[in-house]
Amino acid sequence: MNDHPMNSGGQFSTTRWSVVLLAGGTVSPERSAALEKLCRAYWPPIYGFARRKGYGDADAQDLTQQFFAHLLARNDFSGLDPGKGKFRTFLLTAFTHFLANDYDRASALKRGGGTKILSLDELPLEEMGELAPADDASPGMVYDLHWARTILQTALQRLEDEMNTTGKTAWFESLKTFLTINATGGDYELIAGRLGVAAASVPVFVHRLRQRYRELVRAEVAQTVTSPVELEEEMRHLFAVLNQ
Repeated sequence: MNDHPMNSGGQFSTTRWSVVLLAGGTVSPERSAALEKLCRAYWPPIYGFARRKGYGDADAQDLTQQFFAHLLARNDFSGLDPGKGKFRTFLLTAFTHFLANDYDRASALKRGGGTKILSLDELPLEEMGELAPADDASPGMVYDLHWARTILQTALQRLEDEMNTTGKTAWFESLKTFLTINATGGDYELIAGRLGVAAASVPVFVHRLRQRYRELVRAEVAQTVTSPVELEEEMRHLFAVLNQ
């Protein structure tokens, strides 16, 4: 599946979300794989939303599990317009509906029962702690914040994988801090000495690394929309959320 829909003449027919929508009620391996990948990647916003709504950790985990199992089992997306609707918006609307209509059934299941698509219990404790809702944030704000963090973390992992593949692991480990903050006096000189390169080459590589990171963030967001217009809207929303 194309991970860079922007590179194909502006065509967005092969993003993960558009594949799900265009398939409608048709069950296909492509649709199932696309939806499962989206669900696996975007559980943090749902879990964070549930916690901010007041559910305890165990209930929030149960609800997240059951919601995604329910979503994966759903075959009929024909009511959704393939030309409209971002996955971020759809996911929150669907989960809100799930809470209103399916909580009694979901909470009646034993924890860990039913169909699992991911194991929240296997997540590092520190990662779960990062999802704790802020005291002054609304459920919607928490959802969007975790959505934004998920986008960034996924893009960062892809960048790390690319660097490892090209034998630049040491460069990535030394420079990843500067993807989001500026260097202070002497930082680049210290890193140059550690890597055994000229100091002048370090800022050039940081610039390239930042550029590639931005491309990967954009590519990840593109997988959740169906058009260039939606992509630009979601990118603006991402930056607005991160700048709150």
